[in-house]
Amino acid sequence: MGHKLTKKDIEDLQKELDYRKLVVRPEALEEVKETRAQGDLSENFEYHEAKRAKNRNEGRIRYLERMIKTADVIEESSSENEVSIGKTVTVYIPEDDAEEVYTLVSTIRKDALNGLISVESPMGRALLGRRTGDTVRIRVDESYSYEALIRKVEYTGAGDSAEIRKY
Repeated sequence: MGHKLTKKDIEDLQKELDYRKLVVRPEALEEVKETRAQGDLSENFEYHEAKRAKNRNEGRIRYLERMIKTADVIEESSSENEVSIGKTVTVYIPEDDAEEVYTLVSTIRKDALNGLISVESPMGRALLGRRTGDTVRIRVDESYSYEALIRKVEYTGAGDSAEIRKY
């Protein structure tokens, strides 16, 4: 089973893959070729660095190809007040007497520090498919869970502009 990705995520990954194959790969190969011509390879730092850069790019290409090939494509919900990917959810947590706002995004766009949570996270799984007014139990691990009340669900598009993390 692959990562849960939207069609836009897959398009973005494909763009990066094409760029790496058509632009970065030829440049990296040329750099290796040029630095190899500079002489003694055992003491040629530039050659070893060029090889490392080429190998990092090849690793990223393999990663992107695997992500695209194994992705589970997810769609947005058509219901206005149903929690789905790309929607911003305001939840009230009685245990903390606090209100928090999160946007559900795919796994490659997650950034919890900025309120972007993955649909595969404990909170994302608990909220997905629920509606305004529902109370959900968020199971953090075997020994701890807590309740949250969904106060508001809206489509803001905030997750659409989030950067895909490049490893």
